[in-house]
Amino acid sequence: MKRLAVLALLLLAGCGGGAPSHFTVKSRLVGRDLTQGVVLPPGNTNGRPLLLLLHGRSAGPDSLASDALIKAVKSLGSRAPIVVLVNGGDHSYFHDRADGRWGSYVLREVIPAAIARFHADGRRVAIGGISMGGFGALDIARLAPGRFCAVGGHSAAMWRTGGETPAGAFDNAEDFARHDVLGAARRNPNLYGRTRVWIDVGEADPFHSADIELAHLIRGAILHVGPGGHDTSYWWPHMADYLAFYADALASCR
Repeated sequence: MKRLAVLALLLLAGCGGGAPSHFTVKSRLVGRDLTQGVVLPPGNTNGRPLLLLLHGRSAGPDSLASDALIKAVKSLGSRAPIVVLVNGGDHSYFHDRADGRWGSYVLREVIPAAIARFHADGRRVAIGGISMGGFGALDIARLAPGRFCAVGGHSAAMWRTGGETPAGAFDNAEDFARHDVLGAARRNPNLYGRTRVWIDVGEADPFHSADIELAHLIRGAILHVGPGGHDTSYWWPHMADYLAFYADALASCR
């Protein structure tokens, strides 16, 4: 029985450098229990930086736990962050809205829970995401100036007007206006301050034009455009590049 208990604890906590494990955030801000994924770097996690990765629509956090991500974390060795795969439900787009305060939940519940559980360095945190998660990461980072060392939008779901958005992405026109990342960048090209910004998108991606416009608006943003569409055949081959960007930003962040 004792050996079984020890094994259960290891499965819960994860042993680093391998398959993702999980922990649950009992969210008061969203009003439900939400299971988070986590990929731990090799070795001790004490004092490691933290990277939050946000998933796409209808995908779930484990959709990000690709072999490419696990390999990228392992290859970074002592520079690798703790990678938390944040649960954003089906189509929250990670922003505060009528059915829950999804953006606030990331900032005020997921981050503190991960720091406490893994003894991470709470001063060195980065956030990024794919598609819906890319939008969410860019929105959360602009609304929490100075909180993140880096933010990344990988094929970020981005629209110029509320009329372009799919059903369920926003509650109404007012909700879209409150979270209009492109509009915010037009008004203030320096809205991310000293936070390092990465935006990438495939040439055949439906968000190609809007993502490029956003990158050109944001002062100092890094933009990468290459072959590919809006799917894993584009994202997974770039995962090592994404992780290298976050690791560099976290290492130099003060």
